[in-house]
Amino acid sequence: MSKTPGKGPTDGPLTVEELQLAVRNHSMPLEALRYDITPAGLHYLLIHFDIPVIDAADWRLSIYGRVGRVLELSLDDIRARPKVSLPVTLECAGNGRSRLHPRPVSQPWVTEAVGTALWTGTPLSGLLAEAGLLDDAVEIVFSGADHGFEKGEELDYARSLSIADASRPEILLAYEMNGQPLLPQHGFPLRLLVPGWYGMASVKWLDRIEAVNRPFDGYYQATNYHYRSGPDDPGVPVRRIRPRALLVPPGYPDFLTRQRTLSAGLCRIEGRAWSGEAPIERVEFGVDGGWMPAELDPPQGAFAWRRWSCIWSAEPGEHVLSCRATDAAGNVQPIEQNWNWIGVGNNMAQAIPVMVR
Repeated sequence: MSKTPGKGPTDGPLTVEELQLAVRNHSMPLEALRYDITPAGLHYLLIHFDIPVIDAADWRLSIYGRVGRVLELSLDDIRARPKVSLPVTLECAGNGRSRLHPRPVSQPWVTEAVGTALWTGTPLSGLLAEAGLLDDAVEIVFSGADHGFEKGEELDYARSLSIADASRPEILLAYEMNGQPLLPQHGFPLRLLVPGWYGMASVKWLDRIEAVNRPFDGYYQATNYHYRSGPDDPGVPVRRIRPRALLVPPGYPDFLTRQRTLSAGLCRIEGRAWSGEAPIERVEFGVDGGWMPAELDPPQGAFAWRRWSCIWSAEPGEHVLSCRATDAAGNVQPIEQNWNWIGVGNNMAQAIPVMVR
């Protein structure tokens, strides 16, 4: 297994390339788990290339390909269509990558690449019906205005969905986040929103939708975002979000190490849990390898995280706090890492060291 930065997984320190990515992108501070809806400035961000500068007055969305009617729509045209608002939890597929050993070299997420926003837009299915998909259409390709190079290939960021997935009623063309127009970094003026799937499916700065009669083989669909055991394994595509629970670290942090310190006694622990596979059914809170059930609040939506809480009797000394989620399909968050070549879908349980005094 390669130890050369940029050539494969490594056990070495963070590379300059990873640090460049880390300062361009950002995760959600864990204390923001207290918000039902994540403020836009705290929501995680992953941006592959440069943030496009787009004038909404000149921007158009093209819907073309294997359709009966080509559509060219302005932002006002899209806003005039039926309007839907949904709270949706988005999580980066690479969340947890830096906790893998050896570590795949890419954006070095820990556990906080997540956020829940109230997204507003129009259902994609309505526009596809307007365009009239032809009988031989098999996939819908979504392309954004962000452009660059990856692995030596010049390309736009693009992903596809099957006709069945694209027709689901919750798939939105979103133009608002938390009641405001999308910020430039979140995809202004329009983005795709695919609830329940990792964030790579929700193409930002959307400007083209093409119906095609063969499976899309673009880099971010056919090569990247796959669970791969090694460089020669084609792998299995990344799709729905695996179950995860996170807790708000209790007490107060050390600036550099983030080590937590709190006083002995009864302590309320809270956090959030989510899964794109099925609704969250159970959350357990862990202390030093032992587990206790947590209490779940009512769901705030079919595709949004769920608050959980419990009371911990904190005794003096050093402890490691954890949590794990189980969804209604029986998927249990693992204690050990989900290792793969590019470091996606690692939903191993969180571990928070604390000092109780």
